[in-house]
Amino acid sequence: MKTKDENERLFSEFPPVSTEAWEQQIQSDLKGADYDKRLVWKTDDGLRVKPYYREEDLEGMEYLSSVPGEYPYVRGMSVQSNDWEVRQEIRLDAIELANRLAVEAIERGAEAVGFRAKEVETMEDLSDMLRYIELEKTAVHFTAAREYSYIAELFIRIMKLRGANPELVKGSLAFDPFSYFMLYGDFYNSLDDNMNEARYLLTTMGAELPAFRMIHVSGNLFHNAGASVVQELAYSLASGNEYLSKLSDKGLSVEETASRMHFTFALGSNYFLEIAKLRAARLLWATITDEYKPSNRDAATMYIHGTTSLYNKSLYDPYVNMLRGTTETMSGAIGGANSISVNPFDQVFRSPDSFSMRMARNTQIILKEESYLNRIADPAAGSYYIEKLTDSVASAAWDLFRKIEKDGGFLEVVKSGALRADIEATAAEKSEKVARRSTVILGTNQYPNSQEQMLEQFNADAIKRYPGLTMYRAAETWEGLRLATERHVKAGQTRPGVFLLNIGNVAMRKARAGFASNFFGCAGYEIFDNNGFESVEDGVAAAQQSGAQIVVVCSSDEEYGTIGADIVTRLKGIENPPLVVIAGNPTEAVEQLSNAGVDEFIHVRTHALAALRKFHHLLGVTSV
Repeated sequence: MKTKDENERLFSEFPPVSTEAWEQQIQSDLKGADYDKRLVWKTDDGLRVKPYYREEDLEGMEYLSSVPGEYPYVRGMSVQSNDWEVRQEIRLDAIELANRLAVEAIERGAEAVGFRAKEVETMEDLSDMLRYIELEKTAVHFTAAREYSYIAELFIRIMKLRGANPELVKGSLAFDPFSYFMLYGDFYNSLDDNMNEARYLLTTMGAELPAFRMIHVSGNLFHNAGASVVQELAYSLASGNEYLSKLSDKGLSVEETASRMHFTFALGSNYFLEIAKLRAARLLWATITDEYKPSNRDAATMYIHGTTSLYNKSLYDPYVNMLRGTTETMSGAIGGANSISVNPFDQVFRSPDSFSMRMARNTQIILKEESYLNRIADPAAGSYYIEKLTDSVASAAWDLFRKIEKDGGFLEVVKSGALRADIEATAAEKSEKVARRSTVILGTNQYPNSQEQMLEQFNADAIKRYPGLTMYRAAETWEGLRLATERHVKAGQTRPGVFLLNIGNVAMRKARAGFASNFFGCAGYEIFDNNGFESVEDGVAAAQQSGAQIVVVCSSDEEYGTIGADIVTRLKGIENPPLVVIAGNPTEAVEQLSNAGVDEFIHVRTHALAALRKFHHLLGVTSV
């Protein structure tokens, strides 16, 4: 073990470097390029993220002096570890099958199960659902119940019949009438009736189930509607605060309510930002509950359940969803989620089976058993980058939360339509980035497997739409193109074909052929590639022989200005000529090529989704 003197000698070899010196070196390396455009990126909320951070960037962050387990709980509630509950969601209404899958999940590593209780009508139904599940060892969570107080009553009776110790029986109810109001535009009972049920759950049922959480805040709904990180956080906090306020009016203290609440946040693909979101959530919830003057600051702790995003999952190339789920789970674990559910990779198009559920479960078991992310408290501690992100997200979310409260609180902004308008504006911006491919969905709007067929797998009934806030996946618009192509072929029509007329400069034609192949592959068109042609005549003859409805000329800008117009003129002179596309944006030859009959130019600035919809229309492929 090195002594203090030895350490001092070691680090004396690395003299400190000032921020000014770093900046000077960066400017030198940029060689005149714009610093902000090249190195500073903006989140969907407009937060500026620098390429590096230093200790001086953390000045003024008071919570940094706290340790894990201390108020305001940014660094988590545990002082010794970062353990979380591995939860398996059983999203089936069929009671016997749900039980079989749950028991299998528990035998293979799940520490908690989540059941849909929609079809539970009798004690026998619930008993069948819970068959072979040891209530003292496995946490049980109920969602989608028609009446949560009734489910709680049945569960208590089963618990007592089995002789389970109530102190050891853990789980939750997803009782969240505010989210129901947001999705459907009305309460399933009156607001007052809902708050009376909440009071009953927290007091009468809560006394029988001391380790159960009764009130839920569904923050993941905002994310899956296209909200930004700041919006998801701010609206979730506003919803939680509304519960504290309404139940305070019913005579409950902040300790009674907050200690029985649980928040679900989506875990998206922006790895570090999602870590920061969970840390910021604990900080802001502690701040909010503190305003209610709790007698015990433990009431300020936030129970967070993380669930992997549905917004970014895809129908095509679905195994990529496993990779997405892995980084999302890591964000949840490092961010300090109390429990995590990983959605099966195939959930977006079919009912998950044993294999996909096992892969989802093993994602987080590996992160525990082989990566040891559960062994250390606050794994993100010491990262200037994450601490600064946490502060930035918290500050922006707090500003939005205060605006919501100024406008009357969560329910008022839902009633006025302000919440929906705010989130839909962000969702539209995000969708536009996906449409233009500046946001990549691997296998969908970039690098597709154009031979993949998913029409038979696709289940339109699996997509649930709400009259209020709309849940959707970013990939849906692109998937519509592919599904339309498959339906076109199934109806007996020829699959649209794209012939790549590669000619001229070898490097440029290969690059542009790759771009064009990727571009049209996203619509499921058949691609006819080749090694290139020595003459215009050979290229045009091969294109004609292929029978492709679209011919893409792939060459260099300079050659477009010499042989490009000749190729286009020849192609357009064929009987039943194909659509002719130029891969690139040869500005000096655009007018000449357009006059020769070019139908479209495709390049990195092309609005890809709009262009492919246009090709669908021209080829008679009905979009969906």
